[in-house]
Amino acid sequence: MTVTPSASRAAQILSRPIALNGLTVPNRIVMAPMTRMFSPGGVPGEDVRSYYARRAAAGVGLIVTEGTYVGHESAGQSSRVPWFHGEEQLAGWAKVAEDVHAAGGTIVPQLWHVGTVRKQGQNPYPDAPSHGPSGLRVDGTADATPMTQADIDAVIGAFARAAADAERIGFDGVEIHGAHGYLVDQFLWAGTNRRTDAYGGDAVARTRFAAEIVAAVRAAVSPEFPVIFRYSQWKQEAYDARLAETPEELEAILTPLAAAGVDVFHASTRRYWLPEFEGSDLNLAGWTKKLTGKQVISVGSVGLDGDFIHAFQGAGSAVQGIDNLLDRMEADEFDMVAVGRALLQDPQWAAKVLSGRFDELKPYDAASLRTLS
Repeated sequence: MTVTPSASRAAQILSRPIALNGLTVPNRIVMAPMTRMFSPGGVPGEDVRSYYARRAAAGVGLIVTEGTYVGHESAGQSSRVPWFHGEEQLAGWAKVAEDVHAAGGTIVPQLWHVGTVRKQGQNPYPDAPSHGPSGLRVDGTADATPMTQADIDAVIGAFARAAADAERIGFDGVEIHGAHGYLVDQFLWAGTNRRTDAYGGDAVARTRFAAEIVAAVRAAVSPEFPVIFRYSQWKQEAYDARLAETPEELEAILTPLAAAGVDVFHASTRRYWLPEFEGSDLNLAGWTKKLTGKQVISVGSVGLDGDFIHAFQGAGSAVQGIDNLLDRMEADEFDMVAVGRALLQDPQWAAKVLSGRFDELKPYDAASLRTLS
């Protein structure tokens, strides 16, 4: 097949290795974390191992796993989402990491606590309360338990233990889930954090919980072990929510996190091509890099013409070109790009893009959510 100039450019820009702290990733393509619920009892099995290994073998440089529950009874809301605690669960994850490495990729677990998204009575611990900074859900209802200092300390400890376990069983780094209206994000956002103690108040005070998690994780792992922090403006049930209305407000939030030990920020947006603030074409990832100087992963409907919200409503998405993405990466707006639904649909997406086989890319079909292909 004749390789088009666009194909040559894609390979040149996306094939560059990159060092994230002490980890060398073979290229700039990241598999975005996507909850799949194929781990009964929180244990990732052979099908989960194969799912990730297939994508590593097809050229994904860095895999960020689906969200995994840290070892706190209020962390989750399903018995089919994997845990990152427990002997059997961690043994399963060790095999996942081994298979991804054998396929030539690198992998980090996403460490997750859902906070007030959890409802009383949900598995895996039905008797556990729903915890949040002020007991508020994203929609403003107040039917969860405001966290005490003991609760806060317990959750911070759970993240630190999970990070230490990740390094011990062979993972290449960790990602802290601080996005999308889950627990860490509930502290960051004024809409759910109404605390009057040291964990609430202005934007800097609201970062304290997240920064303490980052610092505890950083202290629990080797200095060269990468710590990634994922954050977003939007929330579940509040897609127009914003942590920051201006670059100055965003800088106030990100600076304490960078100082606490974040190596890489993962800036989650619904559409990567949209500018974040008026007066600049930079997206959220671009602003993050400009304000912190840290390496940044961008994400949001890469390779597709519709965002994920419609996908969860059963809608498909057509293939969309990536020239705009390549322009931004060539301009050094951000360092890596995370791909979600396009990789969920087609395990070979990275290999096709890197070899210029754009005509073989597949549109997204929401039916792919129902299988672990």
